[in-house]
Amino acid sequence: MTWVILTGRKGDLDETATPYKIITNRDYLTHPSLFRGQLPKIINLSSSYAYQSRGYYASLLASSRGHRVIPSVETMIDLSARKLYENSLPELEQALNRCRAELGGAFPSSVGVFFGIGPSKAWERFARLLFDWFRAPALEVSIKDGDWATITRIGFRPLARMSAEEKERFTACLETYTSRQWRDGKTRAAARYSFATLVDPKEELPPSSIASLKHWSRVAARMGVEVEPITRKDLPRLANFDALFIRETTSISNHTYRFARRAQQEGMPVIDDPLSMIRCTNKVYLNELMAANNVPVPPTVMIAGPGDLEKAAEQLGFPLVLKIPDSSFSRGVKKASTLDELRALATKWLEDSDLLIAQKFLPTEFDWRIGVLGGEPLFAVHYLMAKKHWQIVNHERGGKPDEGGFRSFTLAETPKEVIDIAVRAARCIGDGLYGVDIKETPDGIYVIEVNDNPNLDHGCEDAGEKDAVWTKLTQWFIDRLER
Repeated sequence: MTWVILTGRKGDLDETATPYKIITNRDYLTHPSLFRGQLPKIINLSSSYAYQSRGYYASLLASSRGHRVIPSVETMIDLSARKLYENSLPELEQALNRCRAELGGAFPSSVGVFFGIGPSKAWERFARLLFDWFRAPALEVSIKDGDWATITRIGFRPLARMSAEEKERFTACLETYTSRQWRDGKTRAAARYSFATLVDPKEELPPSSIASLKHWSRVAARMGVEVEPITRKDLPRLANFDALFIRETTSISNHTYRFARRAQQEGMPVIDDPLSMIRCTNKVYLNELMAANNVPVPPTVMIAGPGDLEKAAEQLGFPLVLKIPDSSFSRGVKKASTLDELRALATKWLEDSDLLIAQKFLPTEFDWRIGVLGGEPLFAVHYLMAKKHWQIVNHERGGKPDEGGFRSFTLAETPKEVIDIAVRAARCIGDGLYGVDIKETPDGIYVIEVNDNPNLDHGCEDAGEKDAVWTKLTQWFIDRLER
């Protein structure tokens, strides 16, 4: 990875203070061929970011040259007037006031935040959030203290206005920002690209194990790609990478969606992308989308209130399956064997969701899971039902969820009709990575669900197609970076 630092004048930043290349914004603007064939990360430390200034044009042209840059032109515009950033102030002021106890009482009249790092640990929460809102190398926040401290101004802090002590802290923060975590200490060839992989090491049922992601990193390294795990605390660092692979269970209401949105805003290839998350998370939407595109799904009845329960019972019979629209890993999916069971379950769930869906119960010994990437089949596996249960994961036992086994297949061994239907279903969603769950019954093949965040583990989903699965995944990102 190549870091390049732009300054307004030579000497604005001591060249011995950082190992990275330092050039003036004038040289960057007037020599477009300087970094031809490279994808440098640009840190723009111009003395002015005013509209149509050299600093402004440096970030604007960095974008056109395919270079990642901070601050972006959008950030420059956002911070040009209070009315453009005032929507951020309630959240920032809340975080600011939470710092009071750790600071020991009063706030200073202003604070400098460099690369999302404050002057002490007490500022950590506020500084991270500020950088999340406005990714800029150096910001100055003016504060009016009182019973509730308020922010009167947020602006850029140029190098020329920093004291010697502040410059020393700035260069330390620069080093922290540009450094890599969890990097293998062994000597290796420089990677063409660096991919972030969002993980939660404590997640009970992660979509990929850490061991599987380490296997992917070895495959990716042979293709000139460095894979680095990140966690939810690393949102401010996301733009340091070229692409993002989310390997936490996704939800519209948690940080995974925020990561996906940020990656999309940065122009980074991302799995799962925000639109796929929105579409796949909701089973009501999925059912209507599949039906509208003539993809076979089980007979389904929408439940909008108690009045729809008898209709569902009449059309689907018992037992039937009731589902909360937003659920994962078989949670929020229950079987009802009588009308009384259906009423009790629906009454409880309708307190939290305005809509439910009921589907005909299709008992099978396994579900097909077909992985689809970029509109093409990737892997095929049978997920077997949990022992003495009708789902592949049994959450009703005490303690750890009970999972059924699996059988892996090559794509050549998989029935063509199963693959074709899975690909049709995935293409309705988008161009990313999807896991299509299919039931193969005597009455036909039915799509049960399309998952935006499918399991992908070494020795399971890749057992049929071997490392081709990981190679295709890596190539998917590379293709989009090189377009």
